[in-house]
Amino acid sequence: METALTKTPQKRQVIFLAILLLLWEAGSDAIRYSMPEETESGSFVANLAKDLGLRVGELTTRGARIHYKGNRQLLQLDMETGNLLLYEKLDREVLCAATDPCILYFQLLLENPVQFFQADLQLTDINDHSPEFLDKEMLLKIPEIVQPGTIFPLKIAQDLDIGINTVQNYTISSNSHFHVVTRNRGDGRKYPELLLDKALDREEQSEFRLTLTALDGGAPPRSGTTAVRIEVVDINDNAPEFLQSLYEVQIPENSPLNSLVVAVSAQDLDEGAYGNVVYTLFQGDEVTQPFVIDEITGEIRLTKALDFEATRHYNVEIAGTDGGGLSGKCTVAIEVVDVNDNAPELTMSTLASSTPENSPETVVAVFSVSDPDSGDNGRMVCSIQNDLPFLLKPTFKNFYTLVTERPLDRESQAEYNITITVSDLGTPRLKTQHNITVTVSDVNDNAPAFSQTTYTLRVRENNSPALHIGTVSATDRDAGANAQVTYSLLPPRDPHLPLASLVSINADNGQLFALRSLDYEALQAFEVRVGAADRGSPALSSQALVRVLVLDDNDNAPFVLYPLQNGSAPCTELVPRAAEAGYLVTKVVAVDGDSGQNAWLSFQLLKATEPGLFGVWAHNGEVRTARLLSERDAVRHRLLVLVKDNGEPPLSASVTLHVLLVDGFSQPYLPLPDVAAAEARADPLTVYLVIALASVSSLFLCSALAFVAVRLCRRSGAASGGGCAVPEGHFPGHLVDVSGAGTLSQSYQYEVCLAGGTGTSEFKFLKPVIPKFSPHGSGEEIEESTTFRNSFGFN
Repeated sequence: METALTKTPQKRQVIFLAILLLLWEAGSDAIRYSMPEETESGSFVANLAKDLGLRVGELTTRGARIHYKGNRQLLQLDMETGNLLLYEKLDREVLCAATDPCILYFQLLLENPVQFFQADLQLTDINDHSPEFLDKEMLLKIPEIVQPGTIFPLKIAQDLDIGINTVQNYTISSNSHFHVVTRNRGDGRKYPELLLDKALDREEQSEFRLTLTALDGGAPPRSGTTAVRIEVVDINDNAPEFLQSLYEVQIPENSPLNSLVVAVSAQDLDEGAYGNVVYTLFQGDEVTQPFVIDEITGEIRLTKALDFEATRHYNVEIAGTDGGGLSGKCTVAIEVVDVNDNAPELTMSTLASSTPENSPETVVAVFSVSDPDSGDNGRMVCSIQNDLPFLLKPTFKNFYTLVTERPLDRESQAEYNITITVSDLGTPRLKTQHNITVTVSDVNDNAPAFSQTTYTLRVRENNSPALHIGTVSATDRDAGANAQVTYSLLPPRDPHLPLASLVSINADNGQLFALRSLDYEALQAFEVRVGAADRGSPALSSQALVRVLVLDDNDNAPFVLYPLQNGSAPCTELVPRAAEAGYLVTKVVAVDGDSGQNAWLSFQLLKATEPGLFGVWAHNGEVRTARLLSERDAVRHRLLVLVKDNGEPPLSASVTLHVLLVDGFSQPYLPLPDVAAAEARADPLTVYLVIALASVSSLFLCSALAFVAVRLCRRSGAASGGGCAVPEGHFPGHLVDVSGAGTLSQSYQYEVCLAGGTGTSEFKFLKPVIPKFSPHGSGEEIEESTTFRNSFGFN
């Protein structure tokens, strides 16, 4: 219970007041056993389990133990049978001294759940000690004038036994002058007195030697003897008389040695040697007295340290003897006053090695406190630090339990250092501190947590297999196996994604590896779900998303779509001689399977039959005339165009263009230079035949072309009047088909159409039909066209 006197902002204090203890004890039922002292160790006392109504097996399962004050083991409990046995031979005189009855209190402590039972063992006395006189001989000086019937006090014999086994009677050896009378003191002890039966005559007998015998009441009785020597002295008719027959004194137990306890005083009416009184300690309560008396002044002083807890009262008998042998007696009752000289003691009965987290109110420790002082000096206060999640609860008598106030969290604090302070209420206060360490054991209550919910990793295509592309990391706030994290790849959301052949993860450290070489043109990005699970029971897990972006590498050279480079007959571009500077001859069309700057193409004229006549635009591949044509320019021209991407290192492709300069459509084709040279060297007749054949063929070809052109114009006119009108003498359209090859994944189809009407011809290239997917998943087919215009002159 707490009081306002002991409550501080720093501590919570629990006070077990003595009044509450007495009331509790009065209402509690204790089991009492009794057995004689000096019984052999291992002797059966009782079946404690049966007396308490407990099953035998319950003692073991509930962690039963015997607790005795001072932690001295006097009894032992057989857990299998429930029998209470003596641990060692017990000596009542050692354990209880003169206290009667001799009761040994002990408690039975059950730990799970915590429960206490009070019991005590009463040791009955046996007659194992004989009476013993402190002095081997007593000397009495009796004047011869003493009248019969006079009583002379004798020193008592000491017997450590109690009750009937202590001294019960005194006898003296047979003689004609004296006999012994046994009397009772107020505390129940018996003492002898010597009674004079016959008058003494010093001249007849000056000395008597008698034997005093002390007998106890045991069966059989024990005895002790001492010699009594009596000297008969001359006449001394006044005995010393003390001012008080009883002196009552209090002395603190911490009094220093040689402290004055009290001064006694006796008077003798005689004069001379018969009037001088000498003081002596006549009889004490203990075998050895902690006091000494000055035989002249009568001052009693302290010679040994006092201990209130060992002896609280002393009865000291003082004798005053004059020079004639007469004596008087008084008693000094000394009460030892308790001072707060004993700090409280704490005895730990049960201490849990660890306490699991997240558990409700849990018993951490069970302990008892004691203070041998009395009054406020023996009242105790128990407390712990105020900022801890623990409480002290009084349970049974002076026992306390240390329990958790709320569930503990190991991740917040894994260990608590608790100082249990026990202080008394004396002045000054004394205290005892006991430090314990409470370790919070881990429970798997935290799932692994990734450092990021989403990871973005980049890997360049054409990587080497088993390349480390990144690491994911997860931590677990738990400890031990509960904090050991294992990584794994979770099934992909897209069932068509071959995740098992793309990446793998190291289960121990979360490192991700690319299993094969990646191709940006085939797979530009993919997502992987990574799981992290601990090894607790049950295991807890979490997951994170990993986006892997494939970076493009310049691994595709440009591919020329037009003009075709498939090994067939070269395509010849026709340019009228009347064309002006900047006239569009043709356009080189190329694509690159890469992306970004790796797909940026530039065009360059590497080689030409006549440098300076033609030029290539670097960004769009258009081939144009650089100046006006003249009659001196060659008819046929061969141009080598280089197409280069912007990658690192750059890749390139080249294409060869054949350009034919014509005056009109009547001269569409001219013999190649090598054929002309051969004809020049041929036989003239053969030349004539060839010329004739060519003329006939030309006429036939023109007629066929005119017929086809008329049919086409009629058809197109009937449709909508649009399209490609080919007049007589113009070239028919050509369809250029480029199948998917190399790094191209689609087929490209280009239509080359010559259209006329005003002297201007158009080359129209239709780009391939490429499916383009909208953000909503619907496909749109987009057709692009590129039109090149050439100017032709008609005469």
